[in-house]
Amino acid sequence: MLSINGLDVAYGESQVLWSVDLEVGPGQLVCLMGRNGVGKTTLLKTTIGLLPARGGRVTFDGCDITAWSPDRRARAGIGYVPQGREIFPHLTVEENLRMALLGCGRAASLDEPLALFPALKPLLARKGGVLSGGEQQMLAIGRALLTKPKLLMLDEPTEGIQPSIILEIEDALRRIKRELGLSVLLVEQYLDFAERLADKYVIMAKGAVVAAGATRDLRPEMVRQHLAV
Repeated sequence: MLSINGLDVAYGESQVLWSVDLEVGPGQLVCLMGRNGVGKTTLLKTTIGLLPARGGRVTFDGCDITAWSPDRRARAGIGYVPQGREIFPHLTVEENLRMALLGCGRAASLDEPLALFPALKPLLARKGGVLSGGEQQMLAIGRALLTKPKLLMLDEPTEGIQPSIILEIEDALRRIKRELGLSVLLVEQYLDFAERLADKYVIMAKGAVVAAGATRDLRPEMVRQHLAV
């Protein structure tokens, strides 16, 4: 579904990603891990087209999308939930969701995200900016799902969220994978959360991939080496 080969990315003269390779297969959930500042968010931003690639190639669903604009990538089927959610704070929950309907025109109603996150139903008339962090995260994921993506990318969806909501998000991601058949690329710091959900892991350090494989093969010594603070 997604194949990244030899990806180099820089901010001006400062190179951030160095020859990164990563693959997400159809229906797979891949967890991208690493300490803060190693380039995980940069990789997602480049995949959705918000940052240009200096070198390498991004292939999605059989097409080379390296030079495509972000809106073209979204219409092709890449959904992106950024770090910090970036919902519209002055719009209501319902208006935030309807923005996705207007943007892509694929979904006919708000039923799917509200079925996945029933806690949003009584909040439809509430402004996005007054929601809790967990409620905003559910809204951001629901908004992305209304674009009917083939691949859903999430940048640290559990960051700053209370434990009860983390469990709801975990259950939702499991259902997204199982019932909707979506591919998921998840950036996550909580190892337990990642281990319960992911088919594969990729670990980054200093802008490069340093380890990858099946999640069941992730070893404690690897965690200590690359993830422990």
